[in-house]
Amino acid sequence: MRHSESGQAMSPYKIIACDDENGIIDSLSVFLKRSGYQLTGVTDPYEAIEKIRNEHFDLLLLDFIMTPIHGDKVVEEIRKFNQELYILLLTGHKDLAPPLETIKRLSIQGYCEKSDKFDQLLLLIESALRSVEQMKIIKKINQELQDKNQELEKAYLDSIQTLRYTVEAKDSYTRGHSDRVADFSVLIGKYLGLSEDDLRILRIGGLFHDIGKIGVPDSILLKEAKLTDEEYSEIKNHPSIGKQILSNAQIFQEMIPIVYHHHEKFNGTGYPAGIAGEDIPLFARIAAVADTFDAMTTKRSYRNALPLEVVRAEIEKCSGTQFDPKIANVFLDILDHHYDEILDIQNKY
Repeated sequence: MRHSESGQAMSPYKIIACDDENGIIDSLSVFLKRSGYQLTGVTDPYEAIEKIRNEHFDLLLLDFIMTPIHGDKVVEEIRKFNQELYILLLTGHKDLAPPLETIKRLSIQGYCEKSDKFDQLLLLIESALRSVEQMKIIKKINQELQDKNQELEKAYLDSIQTLRYTVEAKDSYTRGHSDRVADFSVLIGKYLGLSEDDLRILRIGGLFHDIGKIGVPDSILLKEAKLTDEEYSEIKNHPSIGKQILSNAQIFQEMIPIVYHHHEKFNGTGYPAGIAGEDIPLFARIAAVADTFDAMTTKRSYRNALPLEVVRAEIEKCSGTQFDPKIANVFLDILDHHYDEILDIQNKY
């Protein structure tokens, strides 16, 4: 096993960095190798494209403002032959970053402002490689299950539980939260008259809706004080990270809309896609109500659980803005006439 200069084992993941300034490449090389990472550094964007075409890399650290072509053009070329590479864009200043729609279109997973200190970049690299590891697990599961149709359901559920517990180990709040969101979603689905197959998708999607938090740095996820704008932006990445983790496995395709869109709002002001109304997938609209209800009725480090009358009033107020009015009304009816079923779910966990 190879070791870094500090004596720690070298990471098995391969990182490539592209920046047209030799000094940046040299600094990154020294810092990352001391931190236990293998780094290939290049200053020519076209060379970087060819290296990625011909070799395997797990992560690309890419400067945005370069000659002869900028980073977004580099990514456009790479995405023509490699959709899986995790890319972190480095910018001299956040005002010089490409537009958000470009970042989404090219599946750039994040960007970081350059600094003499690399601590923030190291956190992003660690989060990125955790996501890469989860994607590898999913791909392996998918490969193993292709010819095992009879065993698919059990292996499917086991794999979900394994990854979900990884997230819950990071954040005590999520322990029980995902279970309740799954059960509340199924309860809403039953009163909407959905089929058993739809209820199964709702349950699994609810269990898995926050899996993308595996890629959020612990320093942000576990912070008790108010988040900065930059930290909140990191939190808002978790639906996209979750989608990326699940996108390589065919068996997870039906659940991805829940994972990716459960923070959309009915009036179009949510994230990550900013879609509105019935453009938001039905199951995601259901999970959004279930997720918000559980968040409000659960004790957090910074506040107690909210009284039921406050929660009910909030859901009613947000009907038509945050929530689909039809789904909000169904849930309000459950609160008013079938509250024992809500209590049964809450008492389970």
